[in-house]
Amino acid sequence: MEINGFDFQPAGYACLLEKFALAGMPNWHRSSVSTTSTHYSQIQDGFVDEAFRTQYWPGEKVGDHLEFALKYDGVNLGLLARIFEKVSQDELAEYIKSKPTGKYARRIWFFYEFLTRKQLPVDDLASGNYVDALEAKNYYTVQNGEKSSRHRIVNNLLGPKSFCPVVRKTEKLSKLDSSDLRKRCEDIVTAYPPELLRRALSYLYNKETKSSFEIEHIKPNASRSEKFITSLKLAEKEDFCEKKSLIELQNRIVDPRFKDTDYRVSQNYVGQTVAYQKEIIHFICPKPDDLQNLMEGLIDSHKRMKEGSVSPVIHAAAISYGFVFFHPFEDGNGRIHRFLIHNILSLQEMVPRGLMFPVSAVMLKNPADYDASLEAFSRPLLQLIDYRLDEMGQMTVENDTACWYQYMDMTPQAEALYEFVSKTIEEELVEALRFLANYDNTKKAMQDIIDMPDRLIDLFIKVCLQNNGSLSARKRSVHFDFLTDEELTAMEQAVRDGYNKAE
Repeated sequence: MEINGFDFQPAGYACLLEKFALAGMPNWHRSSVSTTSTHYSQIQDGFVDEAFRTQYWPGEKVGDHLEFALKYDGVNLGLLARIFEKVSQDELAEYIKSKPTGKYARRIWFFYEFLTRKQLPVDDLASGNYVDALEAKNYYTVQNGEKSSRHRIVNNLLGPKSFCPVVRKTEKLSKLDSSDLRKRCEDIVTAYPPELLRRALSYLYNKETKSSFEIEHIKPNASRSEKFITSLKLAEKEDFCEKKSLIELQNRIVDPRFKDTDYRVSQNYVGQTVAYQKEIIHFICPKPDDLQNLMEGLIDSHKRMKEGSVSPVIHAAAISYGFVFFHPFEDGNGRIHRFLIHNILSLQEMVPRGLMFPVSAVMLKNPADYDASLEAFSRPLLQLIDYRLDEMGQMTVENDTACWYQYMDMTPQAEALYEFVSKTIEEELVEALRFLANYDNTKKAMQDIIDMPDRLIDLFIKVCLQNNGSLSARKRSVHFDFLTDEELTAMEQAVRDGYNKAE
């Protein structure tokens, strides 16, 4: 290929995909080697194209390019799985035997047997130091992973073969410190009295419920809202990431007519009808035949991260987004996806007891960012799926797609959730507590002017705030005709004084 007038040869994953005529999800880093000793690097939309000087050329063998890929392109399990389907076992075994103590050769050997469940004709290693499957300085990993004595590798991956996401430690995520976020949250809440915090929790439950339904343009009845709130209250006490619990949760939050008793058995997708029998497809879910295995993997991965002390935000991102990409139910997937964020952050003790984060409210306020976090996976995936739609809108997926769901790079989703959680703490939580505190101060000031029922005080504050701090003549005549002009003026001033403090 030619870039800016210079010739480059693909290397690493790019070379192997071309060699075996494979398509795959785009890797965050794509390598090539210059034929003229020119170094070139370009970053666009989060993807890095880098051309190395001639001396970096790894050679012609598959093993050489696999090693180059792990060094410079990073670990992409989905691409490795597809490449391993094509590579000769004998050729790979010969490469590994030629570097019996090399850490990259051992990793390639381990990844091959982990992903294919086939054993290469290579003898177990008898000695040598153990190396991690993923380097902890570059990736989020589980602590105290199990040791594979055959490869002298510590398996610190985030999941099993059936669902094993990868999250890179990018510059943005390197700033993530869950203890700092929790401490910031605790600093905020200690400034308010316990009684106000108890009222704030009720307010936050309602706000989260309303926002989560509103993201999907659903107006639930009071019963469905209450059931969702009841589930949120259990989020800090129960682990919902288990098949029976997920089905029970789905049954509580959807219209009773769309309750599921198991994972879906039909192919579903997210689309938009633009004309008669014409749909724009936005996302295609896994095939039903793949779903049981994927969901078992998701649940096992959740347990593995929970026991392996993975950062709560990384853990919540991988499981909650994995769930919504699998779309295991006919209805309710988006709400359960957002519910799982609360569940995991609470179980991992990132959220202080007696509190919750209205993350959905932040997602609702930042729809472009939320959509981008979903499209980072859904958009490139569409290019890899062969499907057909019949006249009834029923979809059939015709190629094997399971590995793209099994081995997601969930770095974009983790970055997005980190931003959402940060904004939830710094903006939504602060705003809610400040609003309630000012409400209390305003109410007390009004009661000093006139002793009227709480219901009317609440109504006065509400309609006054809706009209920029003053009461309209119509609202006064309908609800507050008993007030004198002096009382009205003083009460309007109390509202303005109370809520100006929040600005």
